Amino acid sequence: MTANAQSALTFDDVRTALLQGREIALIDVREEDPFAQAHPLWAANFPLSRLELDAWERIPRRDTLTVVYGHDDSGDLAPRAITVLRSLGYTDVHALEGGLEGWRAAGGELFRDVNVPSKAFGELVEAERHTPSLSAQEVKQLIDEGADAVIVDARRFDEYHTMSIPTATSVPGAELVLRIRELAPDAATRVIVNCAGRTRSIIGTQSLVNAGIPNPVAALRNGTIGWTLAGQQLDRGAGRRHPDARPETRATAQADARRVADRAGVRRISLDDIGSLQEPGRTLYRYDVRTPDEYLAGHLPGFASAPGGQLVQETDHNAPVRGARLVLADDDGVRASMSASWLAQMGWEVYVLDPIPDASRYVPGPWKRAQPEPPEVRTVDAAALAGWLAEGPQDTQVLDFTTGVNYVKAHIPGAWFALRAQLAQALQAVQPRPRRYVFTCGSSLLARFAARDAAALTDIPVYVLEGGNAAWIAAGRPTESGETRLASPRIDRYRRPYEGTDAPREAMQGYLDWEFGLVEQLGRDGTHGFRVI
Repeated sequence: MTANAQSALTFDDVRTALLQGREIALIDVREEDPFAQAHPLWAANFPLSRLELDAWERIPRRDTLTVVYGHDDSGDLAPRAITVLRSLGYTDVHALEGGLEGWRAAGGELFRDVNVPSKAFGELVEAERHTPSLSAQEVKQLIDEGADAVIVDARRFDEYHTMSIPTATSVPGAELVLRIRELAPDAATRVIVNCAGRTRSIIGTQSLVNAGIPNPVAALRNGTIGWTLAGQQLDRGAGRRHPDARPETRATAQADARRVADRAGVRRISLDDIGSLQEPGRTLYRYDVRTPDEYLAGHLPGFASAPGGQLVQETDHNAPVRGARLVLADDDGVRASMSASWLAQMGWEVYVLDPIPDASRYVPGPWKRAQPEPPEVRTVDAAALAGWLAEGPQDTQVLDFTTGVNYVKAHIPGAWFALRAQLAQALQAVQPRPRRYVFTCGSSLLARFAARDAAALTDIPVYVLEGGNAAWIAAGRPTESGETRLASPRIDRYRRPYEGTDAPREAMQGYLDWEFGLVEQLGRDGTHGFRVI
């Protein structure tokens, strides 16, 4: 297959590119929930609703071979997405012939859930390396007996804070090799690694095994899901964080991590030589894999924040161009090497900055995403909107394009939840027809793009709330909660069976059963390119 001006590429074209290791972005432009129900292994979710906000950041090279599919209740989204991508400067964009059904009909394997490449890889690691694990009942007995054991939670801190295993300490995945000797200095101390389900427990445990930690190490089998299914209680609101690494333990961890990275085939490059990787026709992602707080305090220009454990867990989101190059940075020589060791095993060409750049080259503050300038639109401030709303819905209707989760938490009284990609249907659902619409979202950015879209759909004037919902709340204006008015279905986010504290037991067990079948699915698909050291 060669990139050309054809309007559609086939299943065989895409599969060939994946097998040859060529750069390709296969993107599903549906909302996240329908995406999670069925998609190819290497498809990345790019909801049409947010395409302008995400494309430049996630597909940085404008001549990347990009293949688009997505059909929902409002019709085929691919032609609209292709138009948007071409307006953003992308030059090699094609529809997937037959869309998702064409993929299925051609014999292509379809996967459920999100972050599937990483989760499937984790299952393959356990199958090939026989990663040690303990059941929830066994871990509970160790806790009850006061055994010499430490439990470390490899998820993000906010996930850990929501629900955790009793006595556990938050040590996000990339931090494990760097920090574990501070928590378990005695080699006889048992170390137990958990996450919500399976993947980060497996990868975290195997990281410690690969690094040669002398302690006995095991994953909590099936994580907090397994704990809950065993009828055991989780803690809420825990706040135990990992300690800092002392110089002597840091030096040991550096040597361990480098050895693992070398075995995995990780390459090394100096900061000044990165330019050699930016060849025509090659995509380069650059990530700082330290904690978010460290990143904000100071980071290398051009490096986005992607804490290493989550980068390995969510590789399809961070690097949707399969076949791209990745460069990882840290300030300790441990976290980048360990994260890179896993990415290399997942088939990525990955580099670690070596030597570690001097901190004098850091800049503080958050990452500024690459995005087009928002459209010029008519706006209204919070005070004026409050006055309009007092006149009644016959005069003003508010459409809120924030996430469904945030809408349920708090929204302007009377506002309707709407998906930008389904704007035509949402406008029909909003009744009564007003004298004017006001569009909002969290910050007003997405609402501005929606307001531009509305010009082709209605002759009713459309305004955007200046500063969005954040400005409304900051002004002390009232809000309401719940699914009070849905002009679109809440399909923008897939509810993970392992998140929160109220998932049904059958959903949790179904999720585990699905994970157990991923290795078999990888075999049928045949495009993964994984190898386990």
